This record gives sequence, C-alpha cells and structure tokens, in this order.
Amino acid sequence: MVQAAVSEKNMIITLPDGSERTYATGTTGLEIAESIAKSLAKAAIAIEVNGEIWDLSRPIEENANIALFKKEDKQALEMIRHDAAHVMAEAVQELFPGTQVTIGPSIENGFYYDFARNEPFSTEDLSAIEKKMRQIIERGAPFEREVWDRKDAIKYFTDKGELYKAELITDLPEDQTITIYKQGEWLDLCRGPHMPTTRHVGQAFKLMKVAGAYWRGDSNKAMLTRIYGTAWRTQEELDAYLHQLEEAEKRDHRKLGKEMELFHLQEEAQGSVFWHPKGFKIFNQLEGYIRRRINDAGYQEVKTPQLMAQKFWETSGHWQKYREDMFVVPDCIQAGQDEEAVEIDSKSDWLALKPMNCPAHVQIFKQGIKSYKDLPIRMAEFGCCHRNEAHGALHGLLRLRQFTQDDAHIFCREDQILEEAIQFCKLTEKIYKDLGFTDYEITLETRPELRVGSDELWDKAEKGLMDALDHMNIPYKIAEGGGAFYGPKIGYILKDAIGREWGCGTLQLDFNLPERFDATYIGQDGEKHRPVMLHRAILGAIERFIGIMIESYAGKLPHWLAPVQCVVATVTNSADEYAIKVHEQLKAAGIRAELDIRNEKIGYKVREHSVGKVPFIFAVGAREAEENTVAIRTLGSKDQNVISLNDAVAELKETCQAPF
Repeated sequence: MVQAAVSEKNMIITLPDGSERTYATGTTGLEIAESIAKSLAKAAIAIEVNGEIWDLSRPIEENANIALFKKEDKQALEMIRHDAAHVMAEAVQELFPGTQVTIGPSIENGFYYDFARNEPFSTEDLSAIEKKMRQIIERGAPFEREVWDRKDAIKYFTDKGELYKAELITDLPEDQTITIYKQGEWLDLCRGPHMPTTRHVGQAFKLMKVAGAYWRGDSNKAMLTRIYGTAWRTQEELDAYLHQLEEAEKRDHRKLGKEMELFHLQEEAQGSVFWHPKGFKIFNQLEGYIRRRINDAGYQEVKTPQLMAQKFWETSGHWQKYREDMFVVPDCIQAGQDEEAVEIDSKSDWLALKPMNCPAHVQIFKQGIKSYKDLPIRMAEFGCCHRNEAHGALHGLLRLRQFTQDDAHIFCREDQILEEAIQFCKLTEKIYKDLGFTDYEITLETRPELRVGSDELWDKAEKGLMDALDHMNIPYKIAEGGGAFYGPKIGYILKDAIGREWGCGTLQLDFNLPERFDATYIGQDGEKHRPVMLHRAILGAIERFIGIMIESYAGKLPHWLAPVQCVVATVTNSADEYAIKVHEQLKAAGIRAELDIRNEKIGYKVREHSVGKVPFIFAVGAREAEENTVAIRTLGSKDQNVISLNDAVAELKETCQAPF
C-alpha cells in the first residue's frame, strides 16, 4: 500500500525511538501525549521540540523531533524551580500589595526573585510567604502563554505601577516576541516554558534566605530585596539537600581552619592565604606526596618567572581572552631613562603576573634543539598563579586570587598521545585513591564557541582524548563546548563525603599553542615538526584541594596529612619528665607530635585537642611512667588502649606513614 503524501495541514512528528507519526498542524504537546497513552498525558509536564523545551499547551506548527518529559526526569528540576519563582512572586504580591516584582530565575539548586518594596523583606516574612505559596500551588491554576503587543505590554505594566517590568520590555530587542504567562488572575513577563499548572510545582520547596541585590547588578541603581528558595521533585530530595547544607555548614573549611589553627584570610590581602605553621604542614605534605608521584612518573620539575611580558600572553591568546582577569604592571624602565621620567600610558609595554604556567613552559621547551628521541618531555611545576577574581566570587581556600597549581605540560609526538593520556588517567586514579576520593565522574569537554585553531586540529584533538578513554574502557560524559579556548579536555569531577561535586583534575590536548609559539622538534626524517602539548593538573589549585579535603573529611584528615599526628598529654605533673621522653621518642620516629604538660585536667586537654582534630592522644600519668606505657585515645572514640611505649610508637609510625 502506497502511503499518501502528508498534506500541508499535517506534520510529521518524530519520537525519541525514531518512529514517526502524522498529526494536524497546530497539535499541542499534550494532545500528542494523549494520542500515545492516557497515562503519559497525565504524567507529562513539558515537551522538547527540535531541542527546545516548550509548554505542553503550545501548538506545534511544523515537522519536529519531540520528547516528552515527566516530573521525575532530570530536565524537570529547572522547570519546577522556575515555576516556584512565579508562585513565590504571586504569593508576595497577595500578601504585600504594592510590591513590584522584577527578575526571578531558576538557579543551581533553587530559585530567587528580586522585589522592590519600600520596606525590605526580612527572614521573619518567609514563613508567611511559604504558607501562601502552598495555597497557590493547591489551587492548581493553569500556566497560560500569551503573546502581547510590545506597546500594550509596556502600558499595562506602567499603569499597574510595575515600572521595572516596563523597563525590561522597553530594553528588549525590537524583534523579540513579548510573551506573558498567566496563572489564574496573576501574570508576569516571561519567556517560559512552564509546567501545566501550579500544582505541578509540588510541596518539596523551602524559602532559604533574604539578601540585598542591586537592580540589574548595577551598584548605581536601586537596592532590591532578593528572596532565595530551593525546590525539588520530591520531599526526599529536599530533605537530602537540606541535610547536605547542614553538613556543609558543620564542615565549612573556614570555620575548621580557624579551630584547627591552619590559616586565615583578611581584607588587606583579599584572595590570598596566610598559612599558619599547622596549615603549611598540610600544604607541604600534600605537595611532597605529589612530587614523589610525578618523579616516579618521569616528570622533570621546573620553576618559571612570576612576571612575564605582555607579548607572551598575546601570542598564547590569554591576553585577548583573559586580560581583565590578569594582574598587570607597566614595564616602564627603559634603557637610558629614569624610572620616574617614564610616562605610564596605554602605549606602555606591560608585564603580567602569570595566571597560568603554559607559555613559560613552552619557553623552556624552545631552549635548544629537541629531537623526536627526546619526546615525551614531561615538565612539571608547582607554579604560583594570580587571577583577578571579583571580590564577591572569593570564597576561602576554594576561590582565591593567588594559588599554587600542581601543573604540568607534556610535549610529545602525535603517535605518543594515546599512551600519555592513558598514563595520566592511571596516575590520576592512583592519586585520588590515595587521597580518599574513589567516587568521581569523567567528562570529555569539547570545543567552545570562542576558540583558536582550525576545525581540523580540533577534530584531531578531540579524537585523541576520546581514543584514550575508549581504549581504557573508562565511562565518560560529553560536555559540549566545555573545552579550553586552545583545546578539548578530560575533566575529573570528584564527589566528596556528603555528595557535593568538585571539578579538579584535567587533561587538555593542544595543537594550537605549539603552533602559535613556533615550538618544534627534529623528526626522524630530519625535518622540523610541531610537538603536541598536553596541559594537565591532578589536584588543580593545591589550596583549593586542601579546602575540599578539610570539608570532605570534616577536618579529620588522613593520618599522614594531619598537621599534628599525636599529642602527649600529662594526667598529673608528676609525669612531666616521662611525657618529655615519650614526645622525643615520637619525634625521633618521624611522627609530628606535640607536648602538653600544662597544669590542666586531662579531660580539658582531650576536648581541646579533639577540636583541633588531632588523631591520637597519648595520655600519661604516674602509672604509665612507672610501667613505660601510654594510654592511647583515638579521635572520635571515648575508649582508651594502654600498651607499651615502644609498641605504641611502632604502631603509630606505621599508621601515619605517607603513601609512596
């Protein structure tokens, strides 16, 4: 039987499994769902049309590939949060007439809305707003999309006293469609999409906090009140998130860092760390461990300048892309000129504090002639880098302006890419395991929109990394557009003890920088060839990784990393001399030990050192001194174990041994 041609009034809809169905032009997503199954129509919340999420009630006017989404699908979270923001805005205006709503997007883990009101909101208002939101949700009003004339929309909001909305519409491009979404009697300017009704938001939400926010982020404009909320698909998800927040607050590395006397930060050096002796012991132990691992893996360590001329950053492309994030100083001392006589202006040559190490490592590679037999050259540096992060983005050790990377660059031939990528993955896996991170996800991040180099080079680079992951049978996710501007990358996303994700390790395959810097080696044919450059880091910023570890371990670091591994504490002053002997024996065994012979009760000492997260306390009194024993108290345990001093030192030495 010959299939009839599709009429102009019909359209072909292709389902996710590749099957095709014919519908009348103008059929909605809900009608398509109903034609497939009544249960699907009841469960569906939105439809994807040619890669774009639409309301179920929106008519489809042409052939399309579609997919229907349910509330349990991952895509639903953003819609739930977006709809919750609208519900919150309606609740606020019902409770507080005269309040203007401005902008209210969904964000990671939740949503917010900015409000203009003579009297700012406070946290005391949140419970009433939440209660009203639940009432609005239960009404189950449908979300209805309408297209308005621009002038009519501006007049409507102006007449209503919604001057911020009127301004938003005025500033939209002339060719942009003005869409309004209604939920019952309430409406708002919005591009959508939305779920079918307010009831679909569900009750798994909570308003979290109130903050100030400038209109459109401009400090010269009006201060608004921002209300933050979180929303999830189920109550279980909400409870898990709130528990994670509670745990995160307990584990905050800034709080623990102060309690453990590790570091501090202060206004006069924003984004830089003041490491205290105990904190710097952690830093040095971690750096030393990485140094041992990379030495075994055939890396050569180098050290490069902090300040480098502007031309290097222009050649690499960093100047054009990251200039505003770089700290620069004028290179104003010129031959025959006095420093004070040189005018500093826009024509001056500039020096930049390095934001990364790659251009400097290329300069080392270019010194002298390299042969194909010399490759691969694995060049590592614990490089101190500077980036001019915004004040508001700084966050303890996790976001700094000055930090140290466990950075390295591998210069190799094209035929060595696979093996070098495999070796990197194996080394990274071993290091993460040693540090206690065995739950992680790997991404393959492809070419961004703004990039350097030809598509041919990008094709080759992406294939090189993909081949390595496939060869090792490592599961990974494609992150479209996530690569560096000079090359694609493999990314490692670690999960900590409470389920938070942290982007850490990275391997970037780069054909572009060797080309831009004219780096070459002599091939087997006697001709010049371009090396391939692999940019790689495993921890990333060492300071940030320490912050992650402090929070993941709640301060109870692996014994080999603990800044103080054992405290020898006296029960009575009569044991002071014996305590000194125990302390000296521990130090001789290479254990980081401290002595506490203060005239304080042993319970007080134990509590104090427990706050400092010392893993072991050797309590000694008159009896231990007489019997040459120690009473061992382990962090987190109320019990104590009395054993001979020699056995205790031997056991502790083994327990605190760093991986090698």
